[in-house]
Amino acid sequence: MLIKESHVDVQTSANGKDSTMRIFLFHPTIPGYPNARFPGVAIFSEIYQVTGPVARFARQIAGHGYIVAAPSSYHDFVGPDPLNYDVADTDRGNKFKIEKTLESYDADSYKTVDYLLSLPTCTGLIGSTGMCLGGHLAVRAALDPRISACVSYFATDIHSRTLGPYEAANTSATAPPNSNHTIDLFSNFKGEVAMIFGIKDTHVPDTGRDLIRAKLREAGVVTSWYEFAWAQHAFIRDELSKGRYDPAITKICFEVLLELFNRVLKTELGPKEGVPPPEHVC
Repeated sequence: MLIKESHVDVQTSANGKDSTMRIFLFHPTIPGYPNARFPGVAIFSEIYQVTGPVARFARQIAGHGYIVAAPSSYHDFVGPDPLNYDVADTDRGNKFKIEKTLESYDADSYKTVDYLLSLPTCTGLIGSTGMCLGGHLAVRAALDPRISACVSYFATDIHSRTLGPYEAANTSATAPPNSNHTIDLFSNFKGEVAMIFGIKDTHVPDTGRDLIRAKLREAGVVTSWYEFAWAQHAFIRDELSKGRYDPAITKICFEVLLELFNRVLKTELGPKEGVPPPEHVC
């Protein structure tokens, strides 16, 4: 499927501060069918904003018939251009990640979904996905009931409750009082989620993955869970990944994404009436 690329600047407001956020748009197009309509997908980027690898990921999804919107997460601090994959900008990206408030992250995702739903070419069904920081933001965005499906790649900072400037680390299974941490809001999920991790990922260790999975089960979230034995952090990033890029596993993960998005976003399921337990047969 062919793709048209563009961008739009939208106004956001969080913590009493107005800002302009650029959303990069990757729109499928079918020659001769100007009124074709497609589901939408919000892609949230790693700490470097919308880089080449993120844009290529967006194009892949758009080519399968989804309108993809990728917001520039750090509009509170810098312009929409991507950061570099070097030590200096890695430090900047990590600094912005914890300086940006949860309110601002939430405002970004709401605005992104608002924009997708405003398009006459959007069917109204929305999914979310992302990698690293974006994997976390895709999960947090999916707490919005307008998002029906989420595919999260190696989501950082969920297990440790460390996203945002006022969020003290608490890696226990017990939520702090009045918690606004993503892991403590899983009961808000209305859709389905697929969580993807590498077992060699030092950013989300075994105990962290175990905690996330337990919390999803506790909240009754419909979840698919994937852990790849030899995969490291950022294994789908196809540029300057410090030897971590794994094309074979990346391909498998993209099929996971397509299975969930095609089933949930492209199929009219009707109202949910409960899922019968599987038969116990040989």
